[in-house]
Amino acid sequence: CESKFRTLNEVAVSASPSVSPEIRRRGLMLVLSSPSGAGKSTIARTLLANDGNLTMSVSATTREARPGEVDGEHYYFVTRETFDQMVADDEFLEHATVFGNSYGTPKAPVETAMEAGRDVLFDVDWQGAQEIQQYAHDDLVSVFVLPPSIEELERRLFNRAQDSEDVVRGRMDKATSEMSHWDAYEYVIINDEIEKSVSNVTAILASERLKRRRQNGLLGFVRALGVGQ
Repeated sequence: CESKFRTLNEVAVSASPSVSPEIRRRGLMLVLSSPSGAGKSTIARTLLANDGNLTMSVSATTREARPGEVDGEHYYFVTRETFDQMVADDEFLEHATVFGNSYGTPKAPVETAMEAGRDVLFDVDWQGAQEIQQYAHDDLVSVFVLPPSIEELERRLFNRAQDSEDVVRGRMDKATSEMSHWDAYEYVIINDEIEKSVSNVTAILASERLKRRRQNGLLGFVRALGVGQ
């Protein structure tokens, strides 16, 4: 299991952007949350395709791999024993059990990427965001995505043609609970147009990257300009 995470660590370092020798930016954690059908996954995919400095967090899971899924790319597929040991060793940012299968976000690859100046994207629910907040503190940037209306959310879920009517009704019931936590996030966007929503999250990311606290070595750089001396 450790060798899998080391591979992602190496990728994070090798893919990190060139930076000034005076200033290095620490990466951040970008959390996207929304009820199912609000467009969070589409926004995430577009951001990843457009931004070479953004990488998706890879979770570990105890479930079996599905056809086409690649170990270390889609998930880290681990045994129940390995997962439980990782929980005991406090190796996860967040973890949960859903329908008998456990999922968790390993800390080590995320920290390695951030130290290399790369930003890490998380597609998690409200509970996962709260767990990450306990670890991330100032590294966290949280965005909640709302649908333009309940009617539109229901229409999107039915148009997927992936679930039965009973499943869609269940998702709608859960959506109300999830949306009640909107005020726990720093940023909230209403996804009425996907292009506009992607643009808004891109602007949030650009602004957060420029925050003074994220630019390590900035004080020394400014003093070298003769400011404050």
